[in-house]
Amino acid sequence: MPGYPRAVDTPLRLEVIVASIRPERFAPVVADWFVRTAGSRPEFDTGVMDLLDIPLPPDLSETPETADFRQRLAAADAFVAVTSEYNHGYPASLKTALDSAKHEWRAKPIGFVSYGGLSGGLRAVEQLRQVVAEIHMVSVRESVSFHRARKRFDADGNTTDGAAIDAADRMLTQLAWWGRALAAARAADPYPGST
Repeated sequence: MPGYPRAVDTPLRLEVIVASIRPERFAPVVADWFVRTAGSRPEFDTGVMDLLDIPLPPDLSETPETADFRQRLAAADAFVAVTSEYNHGYPASLKTALDSAKHEWRAKPIGFVSYGGLSGGLRAVEQLRQVVAEIHMVSVRESVSFHRARKRFDADGNTTDGAAIDAADRMLTQLAWWGRALAAARAADPYPGST
């Protein structure tokens, strides 16, 4: 809650944004694995914002869904975007989501879980780091990527990709640190231009 410091043992609200809305998308497999991983961490109260289920207008017009979306962003302490890579970039649905809010993103950390072919979605993440900096977010250094993602998960949606498992742990640790630090800073002194 703005203006009030967070209790030390209160979990941070982490929203996992599922970016791809394409038919036959692989996003739910990657996102479900990550949500299970984050859910095992006591630092977080984890929610999922699947952009397939949030009809944000591409012309950025004001709708009840947009207002609800922004309200949920405002209540969050940290974010993770689960994104594919299309033609060296990230999905248009994610750009619409980022552009549909302004103040609600500011002074909050974000991490990235990407997937794709040989690049593992890393080119999409590099573009996203520029965009989130522009909307006053802090992107954590660690990210998770799955190269040839469909080969990295079994039929139950689990992975034995040690590099990804390790990266997820490091990224969540960084998100928790930044989430606590920025929540305390926002409570003590509202971020400039956040209202």
